[in-house]
Amino acid sequence: MAISDSLGDLRTLEIEDGCIEYRIRGGGPGPAVVFLHGIIANADVWRGVVSDLASDHRCVAPDWPLGGHRLGMRPGTDFSLPGIARMVERFLVAAGLDQVVLVANDTGGAVAQYVVSAHPQRIAGLVLTPCDAFDNFPPPPIRHLRLFGRTPWGLWLLAQTLRWRFVQRLPIAFGLLTERPIPAAIMRSYTGPLRDYASTRRDFAALVRQIHPHYTIDVAPRLASYRRPVLLAWARERRRFFPLDHAHRLAAIFPDARVEIIEDSGPFVTEDQPAAVAAAIRRFAAGQVEGWQGFM
Repeated sequence: MAISDSLGDLRTLEIEDGCIEYRIRGGGPGPAVVFLHGIIANADVWRGVVSDLASDHRCVAPDWPLGGHRLGMRPGTDFSLPGIARMVERFLVAAGLDQVVLVANDTGGAVAQYVVSAHPQRIAGLVLTPCDAFDNFPPPPIRHLRLFGRTPWGLWLLAQTLRWRFVQRLPIAFGLLTERPIPAAIMRSYTGPLRDYASTRRDFAALVRQIHPHYTIDVAPRLASYRRPVLLAWARERRRFFPLDHAHRLAAIFPDARVEIIEDSGPFVTEDQPAAVAAAIRRFAAGQVEGWQGFM
């Protein structure tokens, strides 16, 4: 679970799928911003962005049940991308959030593509940072998760090895995601729940069984139906974990989209360049998103 006080007050919201822990901070004239993170991560991904953006936006950062969460979902929860997108919609409804800016990274970006294609009514604008798209789900360096995450012994082994710093920095773990090491306490918040909670391991195993590129390939052409503003704040990263070409391909599908490059960063742009990401979101929200409604 997220540990960063800079994310704001910890709250819990019950939806059909289970309880979601989230943090909320800030206010001001700008639209509310809701964040989506990726697998084996949580709201701590957004701590630097929220610290900056909360001066003029209400920032809502949930721990989505993608492996870095503490509260398990109900048995039978749909962990496919369409299922998680429905979870996001249910959260927005239950929280009274409307006309928000949805900001996503990594696997959360794949979820966000389904949100705006199937449940666009509450999304006034979309910001995608480097994320899964097209046939890149999951990216090649971490495709071993589809094997290790399916079985109890494989998931146990994965959870145990991720406690070691040298493993975390390997290319098959977090090593390709940032240009700079992630603080040790934050890494524990990302990887600890898989070790500590059987319900987290159960949820993650259900999620891994649903990871397949047919989802991201299927949703891509339907993104053309989302006609609100879109920003693709992408890294010009050296390792092509999430290729910059995918940002331009996505921008060509959305009717109203542009690409902004985040320099000197790995795919976790919020870890490497949080100020640049916050500035890009602020410009985007101020210049393009209208008709928003704050946190109710």
